[in-house]
Amino acid sequence: MSKEKAPEAVEPKKGGKMKKLLVLGIGGTALISAGAGAGIYLGGGLGSAHEAKPEDHYPKLVARSEGVEEAAAAEGGEGGEAAPKVGTVSVPNDRFKVDPSKYEITYYPITDAFTTNLADGSGFLQVGISLSTFYDGKVISNIKRQQVPIRSAVLMVLAEQDPALLSTSQGKQQLQRQLTNAINDVLREKEGFGGIDNVYFTSLVIQ
Repeated sequence: MSKEKAPEAVEPKKGGKMKKLLVLGIGGTALISAGAGAGIYLGGGLGSAHEAKPEDHYPKLVARSEGVEEAAAAEGGEGGEAAPKVGTVSVPNDRFKVDPSKYEITYYPITDAFTTNLADGSGFLQVGISLSTFYDGKVISNIKRQQVPIRSAVLMVLAEQDPALLSTSQGKQQLQRQLTNAINDVLREKEGFGGIDNVYFTSLVIQ
């Protein structure tokens, strides 16, 4: 009788060993999975491994949206194709002439007028201006951030003006170019990018 019961006493021990092995196997798998998950998390995910490039931070030219409205109206027609999106072009610098027929223009008015004495001391000059750019909102953000040095640069240019020259159309156009260059110089120095296409007068008073 005792000999027949002996194998039954051994079986629980084998089962215990198997359970331990299973627990160890599951624990090891969990640790490996956790380690892999942590690696993916810290690495930003397998599919999102994208290193930042310098051009990601450049202001972008905004392509004209001509034809987008018509395409959107036809979107529900045969084929069901989505309307094309307005494109953007990333550029490393603004030191080239932009084709105004290809890109959208944005105007940004400077709210406060500029007042300064004229170079010959005969009176003063008061000017209101608005800036134009073909680039995206990054340039406008740069202008807002650098308002103090921009105002300083504009006032210095205005203070050097000859009132006799300013009374002519040629003199006003020359002042536009000077202001555009002065503002772009400030933005390039402070932000690494200019982007101002032109300066327009919203008011101009010489007294």
